[in-house]
Amino acid sequence: MGLTSIHNIIYNTCKTIWAVLAAPIYLNKITESKWKVNAKDFFTLWNFSNCIGALDGKHITVQAPPNSGSLFYNYKNSFNIVLLAACDANYIFTLIDIGAYGSQSDGGIFKESIFGRAMESNNLNIPPDDYIPATNVKIPYAVVADEAFPLKKFIMRPYPGRQLTHKKRIFNYRLSRARRVIENAFGILTARWRILKHNINAHPKNVDVMVQAIVVLHNFCKTHSSNAQYCPPGYTDVGDQDNGGWRIDLNNEPLPSVGRLSANIASRQNYDIRDAMADYFVSLPWQIDCVFRGKKILLTGLNFE
Repeated sequence: MGLTSIHNIIYNTCKTIWAVLAAPIYLNKITESKWKVNAKDFFTLWNFSNCIGALDGKHITVQAPPNSGSLFYNYKNSFNIVLLAACDANYIFTLIDIGAYGSQSDGGIFKESIFGRAMESNNLNIPPDDYIPATNVKIPYAVVADEAFPLKKFIMRPYPGRQLTHKKRIFNYRLSRARRVIENAFGILTARWRILKHNINAHPKNVDVMVQAIVVLHNFCKTHSSNAQYCPPGYTDVGDQDNGGWRIDLNNEPLPSVGRLSANIASRQNYDIRDAMADYFVSLPWQIDCVFRGKKILLTGLNFE
C-alpha cells in the first residue's frame, strides 16, 4: 500500500477511536460526585486526604518537524511534544493536554493547557473545600504534583529543599506516595504502547491524534476485564519502591519528565493549606504499607521517619 493510504488509515482510525470512546465514555468531563469518589480512593489506597488526582507531564519524542526551528527542541537534545495528564488512584487518566512544544520548560505548559486554564477559572466541577478526616480543618480538593509545578489552591506540591523539619519530611513522603500513581500510569502507557518509547516518524499534529487514541485505549483496557492482562498484579510499584513490572519492560526508562514548569511562587493562603495537611499527617495515628529489607510490612504510629 502507498504511504498516503497508510497515513490516512492510521489517522482516521485514531480519530475515530477518540471520537467514539473518549468524550462519551472513557475520558468524559468529570462531575463533582466523581471527583469525590477519586478523593475517597486516594485516601483509601494512598493515605492522602482531599486528593482528586496526580499530575505530571512527559515528553514524547518525534521526528524533527520541517521548518520548526527550535520550537520542539528540548534540553535533552531531541524534538518532543508534551503529554500533560492527571490520573485517578487506579491509573486511569482523567485530564489530558497534548501537543505543547518540547522547548517549553520554564513557565507556560500547565498555565496554557486546556485543563490548567479550566482549573484557574474553577470550571472543572471540583467540589468545594472539605474537612480533613477527623479534624475541623477545611482545605480545598487538589491534585498532587512534583516540584516542577507551582503551589496553588488546586495543586499540592512538596516542600522544597533538603534540610527539612520532621513534619515537612513526613508530608513530602506522603505526597510522594500519592504522586507516584501518575508515574506508574505513564509507565504502563509506555510499556504497553511501545510506539511511545521510540522516535515517532510523523508530523506533530498526527502524533497528537495517535497519543489521544493511545490514552483512551489505555483507559478502556484499565476499565474492563482485560485489566488482568493489561496491568497484572505486580505491574505497578508496591509501597514506596521502584519495583513495578513496567520498569523491567522499559529498562527503567519511562517517558522523560518535562522538568521545571514555573517560578513556583505561591500565595500565603496556599502555604497555609500545605502546612495544615502537614500538621494532620504528624498529629494523628496512621498506618502505611512499606517494604523493609525485601519484606512488606505495616507501619503504625505518630513519629515515623
